This record gives sequence, structure tokens and C-alpha cells, in this order.
Amino acid sequence: MITAKKVENIVGYILRLFILIAIIGSTYTGQWIMVLLSSGILIMSFIPDIITKKTTINIPEEFELLFIIFIFAAVILGELNGYYTKIWWWDLMLHSIAGFNLGLWGLTILFILYEEEKVQASPILIAMFTFCFAMAIGAVWEIFEFAGDQILGTNMLRSGLLDTMGDLIVDAIGALIASTLGYFYIKYNK
Repeated sequence: MITAKKVENIVGYILRLFILIAIIGSTYTGQWIMVLLSSGILIMSFIPDIITKKTTINIPEEFELLFIIFIFAAVILGELNGYYTKIWWWDLMLHSIAGFNLGLWGLTILFILYEEEKVQASPILIAMFTFCFAMAIGAVWEIFEFAGDQILGTNMLRSGLLDTMGDLIVDAIGALIASTLGYFYIKYNK
């Protein structure tokens, strides 16, 4: 019988294999920034598994799968296959998904603490935290892109201020959707 966990594991291993191939290919062609980025992404892809095994926090399989698919779409499709330049909306789509996913992560963190009664907060406060958590990480990512462009000579910001503001706006939209859903979930237990 095929379970959600088996599907997540299979897809996860396949996507991680592609990332490993990207590391090897980037090493062969001397694209050291891509080697570093892909290696970091490969390590990050194991974070949900590590959190689940080392703590009492049980991260849903769907979150893990979304995380790995997002990483694959950003690095393998976006950077290595040039989707960021070939498909004008690729970066905006990924940032909106990232805002939503980060909102879900923020919601999950606070909801676990709320359910275990380690934090007392109203649903609106949890929703605000969810939104701010996602936006803070989105802003840190934009700082990373700026630093990469300035220090390493990359072109992650593509069109400068317009790219940064577009990214932050769609991050905000994704975060707003996640925080709104989280608010209603907690407020009405649905």
C-alpha cells in the first residue's frame, strides 16, 4: 500500500538526487557559487527530517514535500535551467509560495506552543506572528540576494529595486493567505 509518507520519501530522494547531480555538474563546469548554493540546499532538504527525529515536533509530510519541491524549483529549475530568465513570473511565483510556506511554518511553530500551553495567545496574535515570521525571512532572503550581488558578483536581484519590491509584495500576499487561514483554523477549530 502506498502511503503519503512513502510518496514523500520517493519524491524527496529523486529531487535530492537531481540536486546532487547539479552539484556534480556545477563542480565539473567550475560554477562554484552554484556548488555552494546547491550544497546548502541539499543540506537544508534534510532539516525537516532532523527536526522530526531530534525533537517532539512532528512536521507533517506535506510540509516536508512542499519544502523539497520548492528547493528543487528554485535551484534546479530556476537557477540551473534558467527559468528565472526564461519565464518572467517564475521568481514571483516562488516568492508567493515561499511567503505562504513560511507563514505555515510560523503558524506551525506557534500553534504547537499554543496547543502545549507553553504560549498563551489570541488567534489574531498568532496570525500576526505568522505574517511577520514569513515577512522577516523574506526580508532576510532579499538581504542575502543583495549581499550575493555585491560581494560575489551574482545577479540575484536581476532588476534591482523592482525585483526586491515585487518579491516582498508577493511574499506578503502568500504570508497574508497563510496567516488568514491560520486565524480561522485556530478561531473556529476548522
